[in-house]
Amino acid sequence: MAERGKQTVRDLRRGSRSTLLHRLYFEGPLSRQELGQISGLSGGSVSNVVGELISDGLVEECGSVESDGGRPRILLQVTPDRAHLIGVDVGETQVRVALFDLALTELAASDHPLSDHGHDVDHVVELMLTGISEVLKQTGVPESQVLGVGVGVPGIVEQGDPGQDGLGIVVHSQTVDWDAVPLGRLLRAGTDLPLYVDNGAKTLGQAEMWFGAGQGARHAVVALFGSGVGACVIADGARFRGATSSAGEWGHTKVHVGGRLCRCGSRGCLEAYVGAEALVERWGEAPPGSSEKEGLAALLAAAERDEPSAVELLAESSEYLGAAIADLINLFNPERIIIGGWAGLLLGPRLLPAIQDAAGSYALRFPRAQTSIELGRLGPDAVTVGAATLPLSRFLDSGGDLSARP
Repeated sequence: MAERGKQTVRDLRRGSRSTLLHRLYFEGPLSRQELGQISGLSGGSVSNVVGELISDGLVEECGSVESDGGRPRILLQVTPDRAHLIGVDVGETQVRVALFDLALTELAASDHPLSDHGHDVDHVVELMLTGISEVLKQTGVPESQVLGVGVGVPGIVEQGDPGQDGLGIVVHSQTVDWDAVPLGRLLRAGTDLPLYVDNGAKTLGQAEMWFGAGQGARHAVVALFGSGVGACVIADGARFRGATSSAGEWGHTKVHVGGRLCRCGSRGCLEAYVGAEALVERWGEAPPGSSEKEGLAALLAAAERDEPSAVELLAESSEYLGAAIADLINLFNPERIIIGGWAGLLLGPRLLPAIQDAAGSYALRFPRAQTSIELGRLGPDAVTVGAATLPLSRFLDSGGDLSARP
């Protein structure tokens, strides 16, 4: 038995594989020589580990580049179709399931409106399992080729014991009346695939940090605006979770003592003023029978026509958002604040300048000067992409173990 705290040969090998996979995934294609320079591993180690990864089908050659006076250098990349990932977004109005390859290219998607059932737990689980079956059937990908299912949900996620293979995952969400929902156990009854669940804003945050507007930053806040409001705080490159994984419930910070009633049951929450549901309700002029997205689009169109009620509401909302973002700047001192989510991206092009100005008025001058406020780059389905990064992260950290479990 290895001494506690000492790495075994197997640990070192897994660490080297993980190091090279991370480098190739995020910085590739790269040559063996470049891998040696940026990884800190010896040339012999790089050669041996790359040989293993190629033998396992995890890495492939993808061309060459000229070298100075020598033979061309062969470029390497992670093999995109070696395995697959499933991402699930349990949103406010629908459940979206998508299948991706390792390069996070979307291969198939299945969208299921929540309709009159709302967030009834059994109904949501049924839609998730149906979506998983549908995307696999559409593509013909066998379950054995899927590394896992990542799920983004509204609310606070207790991960449970990692040894339980997802069975211990429990979700608490006051806004959709989920009280200690055993989501892991409910999903496990319908699928044997590895399960990874996190708050939707946190999955959005990981996606934007890896592939979008957060790339290169070590300290950031990624804000999600949909029907509700959430945030993912990135501290020194890692998602900040807090003591019980509830960090980032920014939508339930208070902007008006004794103010509007929020879906969480409290009053004066930011979400009760700037969430899409709240905006459409406060405007009160959406076409009868319109969906939330249609109502928000109508509000924006009315503002573009300079209708006073719409212009005034969006101006007030920009100030609420700017003040709330100033709080994030003062509290966390981020390099970037990134606004995403379908509602954030819909309203952002019009509201962003006013939000930036308001944040400048309410934040401390020095940290505000160091912080950029910008829109996300991954589109309205970024939560689904972020959910798929949950099993992907496990895969990379394990050194490419195709049988890795949570």
